[in-house]
Amino acid sequence: MSSSFGKIFRLTTFGESHGKAIGGVIDGVPSDFPIDIEQIQAELDKRKPGQSAIVSQRKESDIVEVLSGIYEGKTTGAPIGFIIPNEDQKTKDYDHLKDVYRPSHADFTYSKKYGNRDYRGGGRSSARETASRVVGGAIAKQLLASKGIDIVAYVDQVGAIKLSGEIDYNEIDNNIVRCAHAEVAKEMETYIKEIKKSGDTVGGSIVCEINHLPPGIGEPVFDKLHAELGKAMLSINAVKGFEYGSGFSGIEMKGTEHNDLFKQDGSTESNHSGGIQGGISNGMPITMRIAFKPVATIMKDQTTLNSKDEIIDLQGKGRHDPCVVPRAVVIVEAMAAMVALDMMMRNTSF
Repeated sequence: MSSSFGKIFRLTTFGESHGKAIGGVIDGVPSDFPIDIEQIQAELDKRKPGQSAIVSQRKESDIVEVLSGIYEGKTTGAPIGFIIPNEDQKTKDYDHLKDVYRPSHADFTYSKKYGNRDYRGGGRSSARETASRVVGGAIAKQLLASKGIDIVAYVDQVGAIKLSGEIDYNEIDNNIVRCAHAEVAKEMETYIKEIKKSGDTVGGSIVCEINHLPPGIGEPVFDKLHAELGKAMLSINAVKGFEYGSGFSGIEMKGTEHNDLFKQDGSTESNHSGGIQGGISNGMPITMRIAFKPVATIMKDQTTLNSKDEIIDLQGKGRHDPCVVPRAVVIVEAMAAMVALDMMMRNTSF
């Protein structure tokens, strides 16, 4: 099922939305490195449901339990095993989906691939799996921070509401949308609440930056740094698009406008390259933008297909996010951190 990510720093995740627990195993972490469990928990708290009025009201404490690989606050070099118990499953909310394929969900494709699927909350296809990624990313962040590398992400668009004006990184954790602009965040929050009240959902986008990654990280052909980042981001539930640097806006530019001219210290006057040239970091900030679709489950009646190839009426039930991007910010950071660390480890001994 391709449940592992990374080559040297490698995360394998397991578990389903309504199983006893989710969890993972992390390989490749150097020994004798101090790990702050409270910092990992703080990252998980940013992703967990029930944290505000604009996210799923499923109540999960998402308390991580480390089973191996960390002793007396430091890594041992052994695999780091962990679990996160599931606490608030309402499986009966999904009984009506046993033989039904929800529109734009993975129900139909999982059934065709495996023949047997866990329909409770989407099973393995549920975004609940991403909590394990946050643990891996939180550990990766701590290792990267020891080298002066930091990662920050924020919501820059919800529906047609776009972030404009000056970016204020201090605002990201001061609002429930996790937008880097206080006034725009209020607009986004109001809009998401309206969408939720109407029984519908809406998409959005997240900007992510990796700062202080040294030049020379990445591979020149198939494992380009931006290719690895793209794969990582596109593996997140509901992601429909990825761009880095100038992205699609570069289409409208001329080469004279787009080229990043060098300064004497090796930095560049602009950063249309997004910190990556030829698949390798150039020392400038790595910049990317990730697009998320509207959540597929809506609280409105729809027609759909069942396992008998019949078109039937489907009523939306359960607890779901009206917009995923506020909770997805920390997931984007986690995937960026794991890619950056893994690519560094491929390049040099960490």
